[in-house]
Amino acid sequence: MTFKGRTVLAFILLAMFASSIMTLTIVHPSIFASVGGDSSTATVKSGLSTKDLNKIATTYQLIDSKFLSQVDRDKVVNGAINGMLSALEDPFTVYMDQKEAKQFDESITSSFQGIGAEVSSEDGKVTIMAPIKGSPAEKAGLHTHDVIIAVNGEKLDGLTLNQAIMKIRGPKGTQAKLDIMRPGSPEPIQMIVVRDDIDVETVYAEMLQGNIGKIEIRQFSSNTAKRFKDELKNLEAKGMKGLIIDVRNDPGGLLSAVVEIVEPFVPKGKPIVKIENRKGEQEDTPSQGTGKNYPVTVLINKGSASASEILAGALHDSSGSKLIGETTFGKGTVQVTFEKEMADGSNIKMTVYKWLTPNGTWIHKKGIAPDIAVEQPAFFKVAPLSKKTTLKPDTNSEDVKNLQTMLTGLGLTPDRTDGYFSDKTALAVKAFQRMQSLPITGEVDVETATRIEKAILTEIKDPKNDLQLKAATQHLQSVMPK
Repeated sequence: MTFKGRTVLAFILLAMFASSIMTLTIVHPSIFASVGGDSSTATVKSGLSTKDLNKIATTYQLIDSKFLSQVDRDKVVNGAINGMLSALEDPFTVYMDQKEAKQFDESITSSFQGIGAEVSSEDGKVTIMAPIKGSPAEKAGLHTHDVIIAVNGEKLDGLTLNQAIMKIRGPKGTQAKLDIMRPGSPEPIQMIVVRDDIDVETVYAEMLQGNIGKIEIRQFSSNTAKRFKDELKNLEAKGMKGLIIDVRNDPGGLLSAVVEIVEPFVPKGKPIVKIENRKGEQEDTPSQGTGKNYPVTVLINKGSASASEILAGALHDSSGSKLIGETTFGKGTVQVTFEKEMADGSNIKMTVYKWLTPNGTWIHKKGIAPDIAVEQPAFFKVAPLSKKTTLKPDTNSEDVKNLQTMLTGLGLTPDRTDGYFSDKTALAVKAFQRMQSLPITGEVDVETATRIEKAILTEIKDPKNDLQLKAATQHLQSVMPK
């Protein structure tokens, strides 16, 4: 959560998008009391002794006057600030120079061009929190917990998170060649993502069979609450008897949007979220809503982070909604941005609070477990093929293992999925090539690999293969009025 400006707006910061917006949320004014009033009247004190200040000044003076090469003053000062913040060992506490701070501010109200994935720093590694639904990152096959080790041949080791993000972002139409380490894969995977405009539409709604409404929230931005209310009203007018709210792979957004969306479902006086400071003092955000007369379920997965977790926790704890899918990401800290104090257009974002679910649970690094656990089919999480070499019978590799998983998802079942290219795997490849009017070789060259990946992406998008959605629908059918 980030507090900024004269009105002391409070934001939940859900790490940073590598190519879209920063995820933030505005909270109720009841929390402002714990902040200490208008930030413009605050006086910043160093807390350092004269000896400490002299030590720092002497270090800079020695660098400036004695170092072999002439140094850039701003670079040295910024490096000192980054060093202090790095000593805190908190991936969400960062310094932004003037350029980075400007992009940060623009990201609150503007769309971005990039790959469409939110990243954080875990153990010094740039790690995917969630690819945004429909983004180039999702289409290319990036997954939650993938680690980006290089961009277009440039290693990310030693860079701050903001510096790494600047490497990942880029103009629409340009390529980001990413070297990825994926949990369970022994070697890096190279993935090419074509940067694009990130879709600013955040809400998608439809009526499923049996008068079950489904509203998908892809991120919580400034217009999300209004769009949600409009779609909810339309579904209710059509006779909706149950609702599915889908926040899978939703990396978060404005807390004000979460509160507006959740409030109608939570009876008046019940908490939506709790904020706790370093002293253990808590502030609730009580609902002013009335509740709904139909059941609600929430779809979650490993890419549901921060603001999405607030929504899931609030609906679960305060309105009895069932959570279906997988355990969420686990981002439960709150950040404050300090701009006026820096006085030169730069910005420090620092962790100062934690947030808890209405029942008082801190979900940080643990996530929220579903009431009904449902895993998607294996091909939903398969890595793209490297296409470095033609895959042939009687070979063994991670690429072959991923190929076999894809073939299984396409209904062309090989006899194994352990990575050994067997005769039956070759037969499955030939069957696919025949269906696609490709040369029937039983080997997987670049063209065959590309066609297989395109076909499996179609299967992933087909609702009939969405086991989590099926489970949510079945649950609502069992509890809705007949």
